[in-house]
Amino acid sequence: MATIEECRAALEKLSDSMRGAEGDVRAAASLDRSVTCWITDLDITFAGRLAGGRIEVHDTLKGPPRARAQIRLAMTGDDLVALVGGRLHFAKAWGAGRVRLEAGLTDLFRLRKLL
Repeated sequence: MATIEECRAALEKLSDSMRGAEGDVRAAASLDRSVTCWITDLDITFAGRLAGGRIEVHDTLKGPPRARAQIRLAMTGDDLVALVGGRLHFAKAWGAGRVRLEAGLTDLFRLRKLL
């Protein structure tokens, strides 16, 4: 089972990758939205903001998200680490119910370029 530190490092790595993206991916990453990522097996939520092509984590909270962010993710820590490490494909994980992504319809269309 992935640790809180490994999950935070995976989010940092994802953020770094998004910042260096180009074209359509860079445009999708340039959204300015509140974000939560609930790590279900650890029962920890990383809360922050997607802005300037980066995910800035502002809080690490015990339990599920307390407020409804504009972009909401939920998955296990192992799945987060595997997704960011390239060992798990987002579409397959999402289709199998291993990853949940909730956002407004317009944001979902833009975010699909990141996936």
